[in-house]
Amino acid sequence: MRSGGASLPFRLMVEQGRPAQARVPECDGIADACAWLTSHRVEIEQALLDHGALLLRGLPVRDVETFASVRDVLIAQPAPYREKATPRSDLGSAVFSSTDLPPAQAIQLHNENSYTLNFPGRLLFGCLDPPDTGGATPVADVRTVLAALPPGIVETVKRAGWSLVCNYHDQVSLSWKKAFATDSREAVESYCADNLIQARWTADGGLATRQVRPGIIHHPVTGEPVWFNHLAFWNSWSLDEMVREALVDEYGVDGLPFETRYGDGRRLSRAEIAGITAAYDGATVREPWRRGDVLLVDNILAAHGRDPFRGSRTIVVAMGDAVRLADCAPTVAPAAGQWPADEGEFTGR
Repeated sequence: MRSGGASLPFRLMVEQGRPAQARVPECDGIADACAWLTSHRVEIEQALLDHGALLLRGLPVRDVETFASVRDVLIAQPAPYREKATPRSDLGSAVFSSTDLPPAQAIQLHNENSYTLNFPGRLLFGCLDPPDTGGATPVADVRTVLAALPPGIVETVKRAGWSLVCNYHDQVSLSWKKAFATDSREAVESYCADNLIQARWTADGGLATRQVRPGIIHHPVTGEPVWFNHLAFWNSWSLDEMVREALVDEYGVDGLPFETRYGDGRRLSRAEIAGITAAYDGATVREPWRRGDVLLVDNILAAHGRDPFRGSRTIVVAMGDAVRLADCAPTVAPAAGQWPADEGEFTGR
């Protein structure tokens, strides 16, 4: 960076359909780039609160180490990945692959770990190798999503929250050992008890869990209400129809790897899931990745996903600045889910 480059101005660009963006001045190396980021921390923080996500373009991020250097400027404290649901690779230095799912598979928008009692307040994505086509990381301001949702869905979630039903099978999704990062049943039971998750072991050695969480919370800094959940993400109506039918045939409607309901146990209709998805679609912005791009996301204000892609794609991610659900004024208190004694059907507590 030129002499005095750390004092070069911060210019925010906001265009329709694209995330808010700031271009980093040309740097001599990662230390100079981090100095510029540090000198503009106030502007970065404000842009993040205003827009939920900020793309920083022009950084000399080329590997895990340079990405971690930027992470250390933008995220104060790394956060662990809890209750894992998708495969990731640990790349060292508290940096992970964004996801190891197949390239042709789109990842629906969601807030990271919305089903846990403590979740990362910030996410940082970095592009080491952009894909040939596709592969953007779309984001959506969940304040905008909340405002666009059908009122009936909002009122129900505000009153009852949402419920997550998980059945860990070795054949699909992650096993309970990978999801909870342990092969100890006692450790899983202890974690679930501490985190308001009802768990029971199945005859085939699998694990079933139930939990109720608020679907609307408030940002701890701005106080704004936001749509914060995996309600559409893990609902079976969001699956490809052939995949859904195959899973129902194999496991039954109550044995699907993941399913969501309202917090009172009521199932969502196909039309309700379509209404939620439409609200996300209307708020979504995206930008094709370029090598060195870094995308900073306020995990409470913005949901993120992944577009299908072709070619190689190396996007790394770090999570941090953990937030307690209790500090976000949830409209519903979190709770474990319960099974009636005479059947496998789930009800909220």
